[in-house]
Amino acid sequence: MSGAARLFTSRPLFWALLALPAVPMLATATAPGADFEELLHPSGEWSARLLVVALILTPLSLLLPRNGGVRWLLARRRAIGVAAFGYAALHTVFYVAAMGNLDDILAELGATGIWTGWLALLVMVPLAVTSNDATMRALRAGWKRLQRLAYVAAILTLVHWITVHDGLGAALVHFAPLALLQLYRIAHPKLKGTA
Repeated sequence: MSGAARLFTSRPLFWALLALPAVPMLATATAPGADFEELLHPSGEWSARLLVVALILTPLSLLLPRNGGVRWLLARRRAIGVAAFGYAALHTVFYVAAMGNLDDILAELGATGIWTGWLALLVMVPLAVTSNDATMRALRAGWKRLQRLAYVAAILTLVHWITVHDGLGAALVHFAPLALLQLYRIAHPKLKGTA
């Protein structure tokens, strides 16, 4: 394998690419007088985007079995899912910093747009923690069943986005591909058993 090919398949490089959108967010967050509220949307949006990408890769690979780009991403799906969790965690840190105190956080916990966000994060925790080879081997078939909770996290994230931003527009742009590909999968019985 040539040096260029090794660079293209490098795990550290892929992780660096996944982390790249966080760089300006962290720079803003660490600047004096940082406005954490302005960081909520980009961090949450990157989490949602990466979650959707992780979930569409299997049906997309079934729809486009010879597409090298889709196969390349499918081999890195766990990293994409863990990055989605990372941005969700960052989003939560920014939210807590923007709120400033526990009383204010608890006061709005009952709002649909808030509890769905917290619950989506909690669902993503075991998915991120178990996204490694050792856990896959230990859990065997149970690992795949556990990872299907990512769909629950996606639905909660969608509801969170719609209710926090009072509208469907941007949320549907991100989640429509996932919905359409899942409908395609349901409509084709031979694809139903795939993860």
